[in-house]
Amino acid sequence: MVTRCDNCPLRTRSLFTDMSDDEVRQTQRFKVGEMTVEPGTPVLTEGSHSAQIFTVLDGMGLRFKVLENGRRQVTTFIFPGDLIGLQAAVMGEMSHTVEARTRMKLCVFDRAALWGFFKNSPSRSYDLTWIAATEEHFLGEALTTVGQRAAEQAVAWALVRLWLRAEQLEMVAAGGMPLPFRQQDLADSLGLSLVHTNKTLAKFRERQLAIWRDGVLIVNDLELLAKIGMTDSEPAQTRPLL
Repeated sequence: MVTRCDNCPLRTRSLFTDMSDDEVRQTQRFKVGEMTVEPGTPVLTEGSHSAQIFTVLDGMGLRFKVLENGRRQVTTFIFPGDLIGLQAAVMGEMSHTVEARTRMKLCVFDRAALWGFFKNSPSRSYDLTWIAATEEHFLGEALTTVGQRAAEQAVAWALVRLWLRAEQLEMVAAGGMPLPFRQQDLADSLGLSLVHTNKTLAKFRERQLAIWRDGVLIVNDLELLAKIGMTDSEPAQTRPLL
């Protein structure tokens, strides 16, 4: 069964701003269906020209870019509510790849209808701009982490950001959140070696600050972890949902 926008389970999560009835109807008209992607499957690939834009309704994934020498930079860990494919819709093609790490359920929007959506729904088009600006802000913070935070600070920063995101999405249960990624994924997001990342995580585990095991992350001292990562432990500003 296709999820209707007025029954979207994500709308109740504290991460997202409220939508008016009219905005819900406008979004429903823009939505053309849903699709399911299995773990390890690319949703979009670098250089592709996608005819669709997606919002993650359920599941988690990775956004990354691979260089000619095979080295990879992970730019984003994808969570429910994230928008995928806007870059291709505006610029013509993807400059990165998006891959499912769990089974993902995606809301599908027609790329060809994007300009009409901007024209006929000013408030929703502003929301799209807000989403793009938020991603730019996050990438700036991530770049600062890669360039200026030491390994321990960088790993702490990443774990805090992931944990806060999961809390606002109500993904934390029994003291832990699902983190279905590999340590190599985290290393590739922070510009660190796998060995250095593993040693840093082991230090946090020994100090009982954070434990990442069997696809579950447990954070025991968020405040101290945030202090190490030179960041704050406050929830992120609420954001629009498409």
